[in-house]
Amino acid sequence: MSKAKQLRNRMAERGLVHIMAAHSPLSAILAEEAGFDGLWASGFELSALYGLADMSLITMTQHLDMLRAIASQSSLPIVADIDTGYGNALNVIHAMREYEKAGTAAVVIEDKTFPKVTSLAADGRQELLRVEEFQGKIQAAVSTRIDPSFLVIARTEALIAGLGEDEALKRGMAYAEAGADMILIHSKQKDPAEIESFSRAWQGRVPLAIVPNAYPDLDASRIRALGNIEMTIYGNYGIRAAATAMQTTFRRIIADGGVQNVHKDIVPVEEIFRLQKMDRVKADENRFLR
Repeated sequence: MSKAKQLRNRMAERGLVHIMAAHSPLSAILAEEAGFDGLWASGFELSALYGLADMSLITMTQHLDMLRAIASQSSLPIVADIDTGYGNALNVIHAMREYEKAGTAAVVIEDKTFPKVTSLAADGRQELLRVEEFQGKIQAAVSTRIDPSFLVIARTEALIAGLGEDEALKRGMAYAEAGADMILIHSKQKDPAEIESFSRAWQGRVPLAIVPNAYPDLDASRIRALGNIEMTIYGNYGIRAAATAMQTTFRRIIADGGVQNVHKDIVPVEEIFRLQKMDRVKADENRFLR
């Protein structure tokens, strides 16, 4: 069974899947062990890992390298964040071929202009494509996929751009008509009311996906009650958790003048060996090296 089919089956069986952002094979391993349904190959997290702003500075090659490394260490289906598709419809065709070959289960393409600015940035430039142009990108993606189970998810940034619910609904319907399998509706409001209102107004034939970064109060029970949201993506929690832990640990070491206090509050090196599958590697060494 393909990873795309696996993801579709999980949505059908569970009604709502939980997708955790990953920026490395290690974060993917930890997400799988925690029990998530899939992984979000996050452009934001990878940009942060490189110390760069999420403004189309990471290349498709860099993103694919990270995604392939993740796929080699996790059995979970991967939803790839490919921003605007790296350009126009021709770029989307090329990207679809490469991401499907890399073992991706789904891609999310957003209706911003290229290069983009991350959605949650205060006063960030949020320019959207013409509806017809983005429909062409969705049609290009759908027509290029080989596996019919591969999910093409269209993300509208109409609410992010301040264009209102009516524009967001119009764009979502247009993208669904172009062949999108899901519509990702995004918001940077601190209250989930904007997303809940969109969900209640949505009359499209395809389900919705959300990224509740700005509005964390929208938990699974409230999402399920809406009835048409089938995917929740936790878009930046991996890198934020990692940054929090490193900031705290590094500052304590400087303040204490050493690691004599902090060492007991972090995982032992044996846990890292386990995550690295050290026992298996040592067994292979003993078995094959003469």
